Formats: sequence, C-alpha cells, structure tokens
Amino acid sequence: MHKGGSEMQSLITMNSSSDISISLLFFCILICFLSLRTKATPTFFDIICPNTTTFTPNSTYRSNLNTLFSSLSFNSTTSTNGFSNSTAGLSPPDISYGLFLCRGDVSTDVCQDCVSTASKQVVQKCPKSKVVTIWYDECMLRYSNQSIFSFADESVGSILGNNQSITDPNGFNDVLGVIMDDIATRASNGVSGKKFATSEANFAPLRKVYGLAQCTPDLNAMECNKCLREGISNFPSCCDGKQGGRILFPSCNVRYELYRFYNAAGTAPAPPPPVLLPPPPPPASSPGKGGISSQVLVAIIVSIGGSVLLIIIGFCFICRRGKKKHDAVESDIVGNEITSVQSLQFDLATIQVATNNFSDYNKIGQGGFGSVYKGILTNGQEIAVKRLSRKSGQGAEEFKNEAVLVAKLQHRNLVRLLGFCLEGEEKILIYEFVPNKSLDYFLFDPQEQEKLDWSRRYKIIGGIARGMLYLHEDSRLRIIHRDLKASNVLLDRDMNAKISDFGMARIFGVDQTQGNTSRVVGTYGYMSPEYAMRGQFSTKSDVYSFGVLILEIISGKKNNTFYQAGSAEDLLSYAWKLWREERPLELMDSTLKRSYSRNEVIRCIHIGLLCIQEDPATRPSMATIVVKLNSYSTTLSVPQQPAIFARSRTESKTGQGLESDQSTSKSISWSVNETSITELHPR
Repeated sequence: MHKGGSEMQSLITMNSSSDISISLLFFCILICFLSLRTKATPTFFDIICPNTTTFTPNSTYRSNLNTLFSSLSFNSTTSTNGFSNSTAGLSPPDISYGLFLCRGDVSTDVCQDCVSTASKQVVQKCPKSKVVTIWYDECMLRYSNQSIFSFADESVGSILGNNQSITDPNGFNDVLGVIMDDIATRASNGVSGKKFATSEANFAPLRKVYGLAQCTPDLNAMECNKCLREGISNFPSCCDGKQGGRILFPSCNVRYELYRFYNAAGTAPAPPPPVLLPPPPPPASSPGKGGISSQVLVAIIVSIGGSVLLIIIGFCFICRRGKKKHDAVESDIVGNEITSVQSLQFDLATIQVATNNFSDYNKIGQGGFGSVYKGILTNGQEIAVKRLSRKSGQGAEEFKNEAVLVAKLQHRNLVRLLGFCLEGEEKILIYEFVPNKSLDYFLFDPQEQEKLDWSRRYKIIGGIARGMLYLHEDSRLRIIHRDLKASNVLLDRDMNAKISDFGMARIFGVDQTQGNTSRVVGTYGYMSPEYAMRGQFSTKSDVYSFGVLILEIISGKKNNTFYQAGSAEDLLSYAWKLWREERPLELMDSTLKRSYSRNEVIRCIHIGLLCIQEDPATRPSMATIVVKLNSYSTTLSVPQQPAIFARSRTESKTGQGLESDQSTSKSISWSVNETSITELHPR
C-alpha cells in the first residue's frame, strides 16, 4: 500500500513538472511569436531589374552575390550613417558591386531589418538580372556587375505621386520650390557622414508641407547636388498641384508630403494623420419623467459647444485680419516704428570699446553712406559696425528706415541686424559679422576669382534669389531693395550669399505693386530703365538688378566697366549678342572651364536675359526665378532684346563718373563709377 502511494505521488509530481515545462515552452513560443508580429516590415515601393544582363542560377556571379548580401547585411548592423558599399569576386564579369542606403532618420535596427529583407526579396523579384535597384520606404539596395560607387546615376528611376490635389497650387509650388532648394543644398553639403536633409514650411494657415532629400554619401557635393536637382526637376511633370510626390534615383531621392513622413526625433517616422471616424451611437435610453432624453441633451450640448467654438474662431480671424491691415498702414509711417526696436539699442561706449574707438586697423570697408568696422563685444561675439558719415546723404529718416526694416527681417540669405546706436550726431548700425567680405571682392579680382568655382557661384545665385523672394513676398512687408549689386552681397564662412545695405529700400503696402519717385537712388549699371529714366520702381526693378548680377557672376566682369572691342559696349549687349548667335558659353569666366555644368550655366544666362528685358511685365517674378533655377523640365520663355543704354565713347575712355552726392539725371548714359547715387533730401 505504501509502495503504491509513493508511485502515485511520483507520477503526480512528474505530471506537474511536465505541465509546468509545457506551459513555459508555450509562453516562450508566444513571446517569440508576438515579437515577430510587432516587428515592422519594410514598406516596398519599387524595383528596377532590366533583363539586358543576366546570370544563371549556379553561376559564379550568383555565388558572389550571396557573399555580397552577407557583407552588406553585416555592415548594416555597424553602419553609423546608414550606408555601406562592398564588392565580391576577383575578376570581371563575375564581380558584384553593391551598396545600401537607409533613410537618414531611421534607427540602426530598422536599417538592418530593411537591408536583410531587401537582400532576400530582391532575388525573388529579379532572380536572373545582374543589375538591380530595389526601394523601400526605409532603405534602398542596389547591385551591378560594374562599379556603381562615387558617381551619380540618374539613368533610371521611379516616380510616385499622390492622387489628391492642392487647392492653391501656385502658392504651394512657390513654398515647395524654396524648401526643396534649401534641403538639396544642405543635403549636398552633408554633415556627420550623411547627405540627408529635411525641412518643413507653412503654405497656408495651419497647413505645412514637409520635404526630404538624400544622396548616397559616396557622392561629392557637386554630384549629389546635381542628382537631387534632377530629381526635383521632375516634380512639375509628375506631381504639379499634388499633395505628395517622390522621385527615386539609384543615387539619390527627393520627396514631399503634407504630413511628416520622416522622424525628426530619431524614432519611428510619424504616420499620416489618422482619418477621424464618427463615434458609435450611444445606447438608447428612455426619457425620465417629464425630462429630456440623454440623446437630446448630448445633441444640445454639442450644438452649443460648436457654436461657441465657431464664434471664437471667427473673432480670432477678424482680429488677425485687422492686425495685418494695421501693420500694412503703419508700415508707411516709418518714423513712428523706431520704438519697436528700442530693446536693440546699443550705447556708444560699448561700440567704441568693441571697435577700438573706430580705429583704422578695424576698418573693413567703405559703404555708400559711411565706413564699416569690425568689432568684438565683451562676450566675444564678432560684429560689423556701420558708422554713418555725418556728411552723408543718409539722414535720420534713412537711418530709421534701415534700422526698423532690417530688424524685422529674418532669413538665412539676409544680413542680420543685431542692433543700432543713435546718440548725438552718431548713427550706427550693428550687424552680424560676415567674414568673407563681399561678392565683388572675389568676383572681379583676377587673383580671387578661382575661389569661386561654378558650384559656389550657382549656390550664390540661388541664395540671392531666395533672399530677394523673401523681401518681395515672404516677409511681413513687401520690400524693394533698390540697390542690389555685387558689393551689397556678403559671403559667410561657407560662401553663402547674404544680401546687405537696406538704406535705400522702400516698404510697400501688402497690395501695392509699383511706386514713383522724382529722386532716383541706386547704382548705374544695375538700375532698370523705367526706374533710371522715369523714376518708376517695383519688384521688377529688383529683378532687373538681379539679372545684371547673374550675368556678372557668370562672366566675372562688371557691367559698368565692360567693353568688348568690336562686339558690344556693355555686358548686357554682349550677352545678348552671344545668345542670338547660339554661343552663350563664351560669356563664361575662363576660370570656370574646368568645373562648370553646361545646362546650369546656359539656364542661368537664359534667366538673366529674361530679367533684363525692357518691359517690366515680361520679366519673371522672384518666385518664378527660384522655381526655374531648381527645375530643368519646365520651359523658359524666349528672351527679347534687353534694354540697351548707350554709353558715350568719351566717358568710356576717361573713366569719369558721377560723384556720390550728385543727383541722377534723366540721361541714358551709364556711369562707370559704382558709387551708389542718392539725393540729400529726405524721402
């Protein structure tokens, strides 16, 4: 009896242990299953595998391909920039070259999963092709039997567009052009081993557009920039007026959407905004004695709440419109707005200490209205101090104009005003210090010209265009610069353009498009004909100056002092002559012969000629120029003969020009002196 009881007890114990083991095993399997289920699967987009070059299943190339995939999969676990390239094999035609590129914002784990998935699926989808590119939302993988490293491949690609349309395509396209240009530039320059950039901007109240650009990091800045801009140029043909678009090339990709599809914080990318579904109907309830049912009560509360919300929104909208109108009206009374920047005022003693009492050693330039000094504040910050001459034409009104105006402007391509000083007879403006002097210092000096290769000049042209677009359309007020020229474009440490010197600028009302003056200010050679001869100025006057500046940047020659014996007497005439004779590249500075992009140079000359047309209505707006500079698929209109100003032979030979305090005449002779012309009368 005892023996049987012991056997029974042992059997119960064994069964219990077995049950526990099975339970633990089941629990582990369940955990593994759940972990597999929650693991995100890469989102497949497209694959390109031409059958022009194939291999057999048991070939050496197939074996090398397996080795290549193993190498890339391993590298994806250690890559810090989401990119790696590798080769497998010893001799052609069996060598396989491969690389992967993960989206710049995804984690290493996501990158590894995507590369692993791509390595498996690419063989299933293209089992025989030697040249394949496969794209996922999170990564791209490609391989070939020829080297694919360190050069941009735009020969094939994939274009994906959103079917939903934008209600205001013109305004949207302007904003999109600006942010895509910005991220293409930043991605090309690349930081931390990545050639990746994102951006966002409002194109309507409470509505944003998000953009992304990325290249494989083995490309240099020029190749990356070229690839990205080729991708951006496809947006008008595929996605014009659409809410999203994506251009995929083997070496780069660009994308935009109306939701944040990338992850700025480094975690999983944010999904598209969820679709809001109506809540389920509440269970029916019977009304109380003589009371109101809960359904009716809820309906009443929702109606009242909605009405109150609409009233609040309407009130805020009215207040906002009223504020805009007030700002537009108040912009005409510049003198009264000086109180809005009183917090930016520096005392004279601080400026004297920073500049060593305006010593000649600290002097870095001479402007149209006075001298410019470099200074260092007590906190170590470098500043540029513009000390207006007491005898200059810029009086208190001009000073207030520049101080108030520039204080309100915040853009990467405009020089930033840090403050001002107004004590006694001293009128001083304090700007951020821009170390690389002005554009004319490099552009017109034979010893310095070579520092401006074509990629830098192209970037400078784009930067000036974006800065002018901000002044004309994107700042709080519409601003006409009236003195855009090479000496008023400063260059920062990275040779980015920064527009400066707003002493002659005019503020327009929001709906104002043109102004007239009997006192013409500016610089001969850059003035539009309608402004120089009739005193009419508008945004198109600045466009004309921008066109002259483009042609100077390409040629490395000043319009005011240009003379080509037997060809033309000014740069604009010469550019037009070469264009008509289909020899536009002969305008190009000889130092650019080794670095230029033919299509970019010709397109810039084309835009420059459109800007200097005689009829202001036929000149493009700055918004159009920014888009055209970044798009190679859109067609430019045919330029007409520019306004040609006759310059007397005597003046060309003597080199005498107008003095800075001389009033501009209504003659049509250019001055060869680049001093800004101004009246002494207040405006």
